[in-house]
Amino acid sequence: MELMQGASLLSRPAEEFGNDTMVEEMWAAKALEHAEVYFNLLTSVPPSQLRLTPYDDQIYDTFRQDFPDLQVAKLSDDTLKSATEKLKWRVFAEKFNKMDDYSYGTLMRSDAGMEFSPDNSIFVFRVQFLAIEIARNREGCNDEVHKRYRAGKKLPTAAAAEATE
Repeated sequence: MELMQGASLLSRPAEEFGNDTMVEEMWAAKALEHAEVYFNLLTSVPPSQLRLTPYDDQIYDTFRQDFPDLQVAKLSDDTLKSATEKLKWRVFAEKFNKMDDYSYGTLMRSDAGMEFSPDNSIFVFRVQFLAIEIARNREGCNDEVHKRYRAGKKLPTAAAAEATE
């Protein structure tokens, strides 16, 4: 219930809040929840079959047109947030400003082959997350994490490991 109330607060104009730490905490909680949901999807469904939005094709085509050489498997803050890259991403994002949540803050894994962790997370805006994750799904970068952390995957028990030796 508290999360629902927080979500409705977050839709209000930013000017109403100033630097309210409660709002920052709600944004962080919402970003973490989004990361968990996405990782569960990623490990449950083969990445090549995931559709994240009705606009996946348009987002991917525009992303690869604007960032043809960006290697999405491993990214860093430096790669995404230098002054030059920030400007390019801002221009990219404005092409999708009709999407309700295109500018919401979102957590993204920096290394596509690893799970979410404090050391493997970058804070990005939603359409940036979508562009990179759609590319990762279509270009096979998320296949490794899907196989490694696949939901329902049975880990060998000590007895099963001994029986196979």
